[in-house]
Amino acid sequence: MIVVDDVHKHFGGFHAVDGASMTIQQGSITGLIGPNGAGKTTLFNVIAGVLQPTSGRVTMAGEDITGLPPHDLFHKGLLRTFQIAHEFSSMTCRENLMMVPGDQSGERLWNTWFGRKRIADEERALRAKADEVLEFLTIEHLADHKAGQVSGGQKKLLELGRTMMVDARIVFLDEVGAGVNRTLLNTIADAIVQLNKERNYTFVVIEHDMDFIGRICDPVICMAEGKVLAEGTLDDIKANEQVIEAYLGTGLKNKDMMGTQA
Repeated sequence: MIVVDDVHKHFGGFHAVDGASMTIQQGSITGLIGPNGAGKTTLFNVIAGVLQPTSGRVTMAGEDITGLPPHDLFHKGLLRTFQIAHEFSSMTCRENLMMVPGDQSGERLWNTWFGRKRIADEERALRAKADEVLEFLTIEHLADHKAGQVSGGQKKLLELGRTMMVDARIVFLDEVGAGVNRTLLNTIADAIVQLNKERNYTFVVIEHDMDFIGRICDPVICMAEGKVLAEGTLDDIKANEQVIEAYLGTGLKNKDMMGTQA
């Protein structure tokens, strides 16, 4: 579905992404792991159009999407979340979801004068859909709470909910578990798996929690120093000498440490 071909992203003399190539299969939940500074988030930003690549190519379903801006990719069904949730803090959780779909009738001045019924009908449909999403994510009790007042984990669930308000094809999740307690992390994992199985969402997940990665991701891709080191199951990755050295700077003698230090 997504093919990354020899992508480079340089910041002056620093090569944040240095010839990365990978394929994300449609219908998969792919984990992207690696030590801090490996280039994972920078690669996400290149794929999602936040950053222009220095060189290389990204295709989606055979279409060249290299360098397309995020709003164009949004309309193609490619969405991403961020390490720090980007909610509209003064709006309710329901309102945060309702504003996601683009090209709403209420956005046009003409319709505010002559298309009020259309606007009202759309808002009722959006409200119903938002409530369904909140219920799916088990946070329906937060519908009328200001988004800025809910917990970090609930904000991550809200970000995942935004992807459900449009026809997402592939979703890039950047450290979805950062600052999230174990109970909410399990809820997020359940939602990702359910969306994958029932709605055929494709996910790519950056995460440092190996239990989380092992539970939901196959395959797993490991990056270090801007390059792809290995791909396979999590067990394959953990047994890979290059991966172990990237994380620990040591050889196979410390292989059993990776599960706790990754």
